[in-house]
Amino acid sequence: MLGLLIRYLALVLAAWLSGCSGMDSMTSDKTDTRILQLFNWNNYIAPETIQHFEKTCNCQVKQDYFSDNEEMLAKLAAGATGYDLIVPTGNALHTLIQQQALSPLDKTQLPNLKNIESAYLNTRFDPANQFSVPYAYTLTLLGYNRNKIQELGLPTNTWALIFEPEYLQKIKHRVTVLDSPRELMAAALLYLGYSANDQDETHWNQAKALIIRAKPYWAAFSNTSYIRELAIGDLWVVQGYSNDLFQAALDAHKTGRSFAIDYTIPKQGAVMSLDSMVIHRSGQHPDLAHQFINFMMDGKNSAELTNLIGSGNPNRAATPFIRPELTRHPVIFPDPSTLSHLEMLTDLNHKQRRTLSRIWTEIKLR
Repeated sequence: MLGLLIRYLALVLAAWLSGCSGMDSMTSDKTDTRILQLFNWNNYIAPETIQHFEKTCNCQVKQDYFSDNEEMLAKLAAGATGYDLIVPTGNALHTLIQQQALSPLDKTQLPNLKNIESAYLNTRFDPANQFSVPYAYTLTLLGYNRNKIQELGLPTNTWALIFEPEYLQKIKHRVTVLDSPRELMAAALLYLGYSANDQDETHWNQAKALIIRAKPYWAAFSNTSYIRELAIGDLWVVQGYSNDLFQAALDAHKTGRSFAIDYTIPKQGAVMSLDSMVIHRSGQHPDLAHQFINFMMDGKNSAELTNLIGSGNPNRAATPFIRPELTRHPVIFPDPSTLSHLEMLTDLNHKQRRTLSRIWTEIKLR
């Protein structure tokens, strides 16, 4: 009898450490399956990770997707409710905190929080991590067709590649930039020698003029389709997210293309986006949300995302489970010198948002 009790307690402890309440997962009625509502970036969690969590916690995970933070915030502002977990970037996290839309974390339910590197905790967006746990990070970079760009003799270490007509005339209509006012303006500001978070309206107008001058050479503003178009050779240069560019490079290689896709951090600097897991007040399953967060902070589970999409990983316990070629990649795991040239976008106040919206409208209409 004592042996059975010990085995039972061991199973409960193992389930709890992996991110689920052992008692709940073993006693839940299968006809009354709990559903975790997750609002996430597209392709931002490995399918096997979802399956493992569902099996471990005897629940289902349902996901809605957004392509940028503005879309996510707009959907919530329009009245979308019922999300247990959301994965916002830092500046959007700050907005959600200001709106009192999030529930504070119960860190007693998060023993795996010890796995997160201290460099990614206590950010300006949530100084004490009262509401958020780091999930993954990406960089906004230049991606390019290595063979074609070498053939044309163009530089790949500068934002000039997407802004200067002397380069753009050689790749006209083979270039896309992100359909995101914050990201594109940040690149223009960095190229002009300002901070990505510069809030001087005079500098914003200089960035607007730079963008409008370059716009006729671009094929499109794109947040998603550029991945496939770069991988098949229709595009030669893109402004894009590091995990997307990782996927494009992988797709080009797997399909046997005659060219390689590469990506670099421009010398002027770049934006780092730290995405975090937060619990929305409108969710119905806060305990299950805590279980998911703790589950995702397990090193092996966390590593599955990096191995799938090449995202940066703030979890030190994940490193042994990440493919060695990824841990050595200077974009996926930047060294301290590179990190010093990266900026996280800060939030804007209402007036600044209106100004940026006006500038963006002028850019799109020109």
